[in-house]
Amino acid sequence: MSYKEYFRHFLDADPARLHVAAHSHHFWPDATLRAQETCWRDAARLADRKWEQVFGEVVPAAQRHVAHLLNLKDPSSLAFGPNTHGFVLRLLSLLPPGQPVRILTTDSEFHSFTRQVRRLEEEALAEVTRVPAEPTASFSRRLIEAAGRGGHDLVFFSQVFFNSGYAVPDVAALVGAVPDAGTIVAVDGYHGFMALPTDLTAIAGRAFYIAGGYKYAMAGEGACFIHVPADRRYRPRDTGWFASFGTLESEGATTIDYAPGGAGFLGATFDPVGLYRLNAVLGWLESLGITPAMIHAHVHGLQRDFIDRLAGLKLAALHPGQLVVPIAESNRGNFLTFRTPDADRLHRRLLAANIVTDHRGDRLRFGFGLYHDAADIRRLCERLQELLA
Repeated sequence: MSYKEYFRHFLDADPARLHVAAHSHHFWPDATLRAQETCWRDAARLADRKWEQVFGEVVPAAQRHVAHLLNLKDPSSLAFGPNTHGFVLRLLSLLPPGQPVRILTTDSEFHSFTRQVRRLEEEALAEVTRVPAEPTASFSRRLIEAAGRGGHDLVFFSQVFFNSGYAVPDVAALVGAVPDAGTIVAVDGYHGFMALPTDLTAIAGRAFYIAGGYKYAMAGEGACFIHVPADRRYRPRDTGWFASFGTLESEGATTIDYAPGGAGFLGATFDPVGLYRLNAVLGWLESLGITPAMIHAHVHGLQRDFIDRLAGLKLAALHPGQLVVPIAESNRGNFLTFRTPDADRLHRRLLAANIVTDHRGDRLRFGFGLYHDAADIRRLCERLQELLA
C-alpha cells in the first residue's frame, strides 16, 4: 500500500532525496499546508480575539483527537505546549523542596529529561538511580524490582527507547510496581504516540504521559502534550499564567490557584499553528480510517523488507547483525537502530548522497513512515550497495 499521494509537497520538493528519518523529523502530509494557511487567516480575521478560537475550538478538537487515540475518557486531562521540555520542568517542580529529590529512571532517556536531571545532579539537587535499558529482555523485571523498593519522588521511563527502538511491552506493570502513592510517575511516549497502538486506560489515573506531534503524528513542531492523572490536584512551581484560566476571578492575593485537569500544566503564550497542523493530520487519518495499528503494521512490513534485502547485500559496514533490537523482536517501535563505531561516518556519507538518516553516538537509525513504500526500500538498498559495497 502506498500513501505517497498525500505527501506530494514534501516529496516533490526534492524527488532525489531518500528520507529515512521518519522517527526524527517526519514529513508532513499535504493537509497541513491548508491548516497552516487557516491559522494565518484566523489570525488576520480575528486579531486579538484569535485566542477565543484557539481555546474554544482548536485546543478542544486536539484534546478530543488525542484522547480518542489514547483511549482517555476525559479529554480535559490533556494540556498542550510548544515542547516536552516545558512539561518535564513542571513535573520536576512538583517534587519536594529542601532536599535532593530521589529519581528512578533509565540510562536511555531522551535529552530533554537526561540533560536536565544531570544538571540537578551537578549541584546535589537530585539523587538519581538509572536502570540500564539493555539487555532489553530483562529490562522490565529490573525496573519493576527497583521501583518496588520504593522511596522515590519521581519514576520516569520511556514507552519506546529513542536510542534503540525497543518498545516496553508492559508499561502498566511498570507503573503499577511503584508502591508509594505520593511518587510521581511519568511515561515519555514520544516514540510511541502514533507509532504503535497505545491504550492508557490502565494507567490514566496514576501516570503522566508526555508526547507530541513532531515525529509520528506528522504535525511538525509546537504541538506537544501531557496527560495529567486525576488522582489529585497538582500545583507545579514552574507555572504560566495560562494555567490559571478559569480561576482568575477567584485567585487570592497570597495563594496561586490552578485550573483543573491538564490545564493546570499550561504555560504561557505560544504559537498555535502546530495545533492546527495536528488537527489536520489526525482528522485526515480519521477520514481515511488509518489507525496507529495500521501505521505500525505498515512500517514493520517495510522494516522486514529492508532487513531481508540488506541481509542479501552482505555489506560489511551495515548488516542485520548490528541491530540493537533484532527484527525478530516484535517489541520494537517504528525505527531500526544499528550499533556501529562508524555511525557518524556512515551518517555523513549517506547524507552526502542525499540519504537522510541520523545517529546517536555509535547508533545509526533508520525510520520509515506512511510516505514510504516497497519501491523506496528497493531504491534505498540499491543506493546502499552502490555506496558501501
